[in-house]
Amino acid sequence: MGLRELLARHRLASAVAAPAVLGVAAIVATSFALTSTPKSVDTQLRASVTECKDMVSISVAGRGDTPVAGTTKLLVDANGNELPAALSGDHKSEWLDPVVNAPGASVDPSKYAAVYIAYPANMATYEDAVNTGAANTEKVMREIRQACPNTRFSIVGYSEGADVVRRVAMKIGNQEADKDGGYGIVNPDNVVGVVIFADSGRSAGDGPFIGAKDPNHPDGFDQNFGGKPISGKGALPGTSGDFGKLNGKIASFCSEGDLTCAAPENISLLQLVVNVGRQINVDALERDGLTPENGQGVAMALGKIALAAFADINSQPNWLKSDETFLDVLLKVSDPNYKPGAAPKTPVKKADAIASDDMSPLAYLPQKVFNEIVGLIVTNQNTIPVVMSDPYKLTLGPNHTGHHFDYWKDADASAGKPLTSAEYAAAWLSNLAKQAQDGKPLNTKAAPQESDLAAMYKAVDTTTKPKSERWASTTTSSAAPTTTSGTATTTPSTTATTTSGTATTSPAPTTTSSAPTTTAAQLAAPEVTTTAPAPTTTVAPTETATPTTTVAPVKTPAAAHVTTTESAAPTTTSTTVKPAN
Repeated sequence: MGLRELLARHRLASAVAAPAVLGVAAIVATSFALTSTPKSVDTQLRASVTECKDMVSISVAGRGDTPVAGTTKLLVDANGNELPAALSGDHKSEWLDPVVNAPGASVDPSKYAAVYIAYPANMATYEDAVNTGAANTEKVMREIRQACPNTRFSIVGYSEGADVVRRVAMKIGNQEADKDGGYGIVNPDNVVGVVIFADSGRSAGDGPFIGAKDPNHPDGFDQNFGGKPISGKGALPGTSGDFGKLNGKIASFCSEGDLTCAAPENISLLQLVVNVGRQINVDALERDGLTPENGQGVAMALGKIALAAFADINSQPNWLKSDETFLDVLLKVSDPNYKPGAAPKTPVKKADAIASDDMSPLAYLPQKVFNEIVGLIVTNQNTIPVVMSDPYKLTLGPNHTGHHFDYWKDADASAGKPLTSAEYAAAWLSNLAKQAQDGKPLNTKAAPQESDLAAMYKAVDTTTKPKSERWASTTTSSAAPTTTSGTATTTPSTTATTTSGTATTSPAPTTTSSAPTTTAAQLAAPEVTTTAPAPTTTVAPTETATPTTTVAPVKTPAAAHVTTTESAAPTTTSTTVKPAN
């Protein structure tokens, strides 16, 4: 590498005072991560934006899962000032790590990095947290762009971080270039992919690849995703919008039953509760219950909404004649992004008697009351069914059983979906990183290669280990049976859990595997050959014993504990996989 090329890549002239050693840091993207005891930070080892990469994944984690100043080594700008972000490595995540770390295993490590945004990531005041996350994301991307103008970006968000990423992506995609051709954040052409898990701003009817020419895959990645359309819409419809120049480069994954992104229509009262929740300290309510202090905050939020509702109605001289109900007004003004309309130009004058012209609106009062009653019923047809289904547990169930965690276990080969949402995203980003490393324009006919999927499975294997081993060397996970190439003899009447079905074998069948060591994320079904581009495993038992024992497919994103139970004749071995705590 020549001196001129070296200076161009590393921008040494602007970084004399900045550390050059890559530090590590940042993410954990689950909604309920446990916080560890703060540790001291070696402030002499910091990552600098001046260490330019061909591609950087900007990742925004969920609630309580972000880097924290003082406990995590943070990224610094070209002048050595701390930025609200950290590199992947210090901060580990069983959720986003498999997605954003996979590209690093398929390209030169010096050409790729994953950066995690630090922001409050709480629900003390949800809107403040998300707005701060968006501002921090834009700042970090801007600093990287200024130091490394040729770097390409992908943006990944999950849960609360998904809301941040949606808002940032919408802003980037709808930017207009200035007179010099520059952009306030980054050039939309340099954002090559956006991945959003559980998008609370999802619009009704949106598929996973918004604005793509083919609804089955994003532009530039010729690999169908599969699966079924998802009903409902996001819980925060007021944050929806168009992605502008980023349309076609969006992958927004939503799971049926995850009420953050697949809330049913006609739940207006629940929507009102959600809007109120965005303006109160939900963390304190969860932790302490309804105390006088917390109650005061709730009362202030409700009072503010009520006053805004009456002010909005007062700004409409003919409101009684309109079809808008009071519930409609409450939903409108309870949105934190609501902007009050202009006040009436002339104040209402008091009079000793009601003028005839002022009496006409009163004639609409009975109809208005009728509309209120009908509207309340019609717009809440699904409220009771949702409440009865225990929405909190349905979405955020214990031990990651809620649908908010489906994205790491939602493969369904029978429905033409051989990869989970997370695996698909990892393969796509790995492909984009390869193109960035090669310095080539985006290939509109690109398809995942075996190396892309191998890198993704390697990242998944790391996060499916027990927590005591998860970040150790790359040993094979003990969460599931391991199959190696060659001939293996199994115990009599063994039932093995797979990703797409069950396998019941008779005494001593011969199992043939065509793939390398198989991990928990890659188990194949008996007599089924996976059609995905990844290495496949075909198992063909010689015969099926009767009676048989079938175990439902189970696949978890976290480490699993295996419990084996043996019964009397006929001998049956069942494998039960339980998510780690």
